[in-house]
Amino acid sequence: MRTTARETVFKILFSEQFVQSADSDFKAGMYRSGELSQDDIVYCDNIIELIREHGTEITALIDKHSYSFPEVRIFPADRCILMVALAEILYCSDIPDKVSVNEAANIASKYSSEKSASFISGILSSVIGDKNV
Repeated sequence: MRTTARETVFKILFSEQFVQSADSDFKAGMYRSGELSQDDIVYCDNIIELIREHGTEITALIDKHSYSFPEVRIFPADRCILMVALAEILYCSDIPDKVSVNEAANIASKYSSEKSASFISGILSSVIGDKNV
């Protein structure tokens, strides 16, 4: 299961909300603390790279599907969770969309506010709906 790997990517992205960019030593430490396998590390590096490469597109999708307020006003933890899930949904065909939504909701329940899981699930479901049209 990639739950721990997803949480690790979330933590790395969340830390980048406060510092410029996570360096390789920080990421290596996060990978060690999560006791990630080599496959999980490859997954993490891939998702982080996808988010860096397609961040503008992902942010635009969050803006489009967040009817309440723009992406910049979304709680930083929720924004990071959305970025991880959207990178999977948009660019990782080997991961079922439902898995990405479920994992994002679980991470939100663990690390964010009480209402975040349903907010995140709603945005992700809307994106998936558009993707499948």
